[in-house]
Amino acid sequence: MSLTALRCDLHVHSVHSGRVNLPVLRHFGNDSYSEPRAVYETARARGMDLVTLTDHDTIEGALAIAHLPGTFVSEEVTCELSAGRQLHVNVFGIDEAQHSRITRLRCDPEALFSYLREQGIAASVNHLFSAVTGPRELADIVLALQGVGLVEVRNGMMPEEINSWAEEASRAHRLGPVAGSDGHTLASVARAWTEVAASSVEDFLAGVRAGAGQPAGRHGRYARTTADVIRNFRGGYRELAPRALCGLSDLVRFAALLAATLALPVAPLVTAALQVRDLLFAERFGAAWRATLERPSRFRHLGTAAPAEG
Repeated sequence: MSLTALRCDLHVHSVHSGRVNLPVLRHFGNDSYSEPRAVYETARARGMDLVTLTDHDTIEGALAIAHLPGTFVSEEVTCELSAGRQLHVNVFGIDEAQHSRITRLRCDPEALFSYLREQGIAASVNHLFSAVTGPRELADIVLALQGVGLVEVRNGMMPEEINSWAEEASRAHRLGPVAGSDGHTLASVARAWTEVAASSVEDFLAGVRAGAGQPAGRHGRYARTTADVIRNFRGGYRELAPRALCGLSDLVRFAALLAATLALPVAPLVTAALQVRDLLFAERFGAAWRATLERPSRFRHLGTAAPAEG
């Protein structure tokens, strides 16, 4: 059977991702308001041959479209480290039993990574050089690059300057590259994707696991990030306004959303400040990671392994 380049956005969210992980907003705002079927239809309309969902720590969204052609089940795992730090790891092509096991192991990164290898599950560390997951230490980056076989080198919400650090790490450690939009609104779905020469879902996943994925699509831009923040506010209104008088908790959430709306005029300033913070974060930890390659003897206490030869 002849092979063609199959495309799939390997990082995209739906309403099943739960609350947004931001101060204040987490009390009334969702991470995404996109319905799984709408994500599927949008991705296919934008040229994706295959579709998956990578909601946070759940496969409910992916299961909701699993009966449709060209789909497979995935999720974005919140890997809990010490002192409240986190890594975000996408796992692709899993079943419900594997999801349950991953859920039990996600607070033990070494056991989790060992299980993923044992099961032959394709797994990528996401936005490794970004502050989006909170505080980070150099040891976290080393752990991720030793623990999984894939690196997200093109995140459609991250500037190219941040993605370039992930791409450099992927090459240096000979880890497979993947790309995805990290779309939390329908407008961002399938703006970045991974291509693999394959003839089926199974072939595609095997190619991704083998490091044969080709990242494609756009890097993130400030304007898109700002627009998505505003779109998520609109999604909040659509969800909460009809229920505002159904109970006290719904009324409180809607009132909080109205109050937060007063800050929308400064949203461009807030997203600009967050992007500057992210760029500085990437430069700091990118330089620190690169030093582990240039002077490995100084970082043996981190368990740093030199990149594979050959």
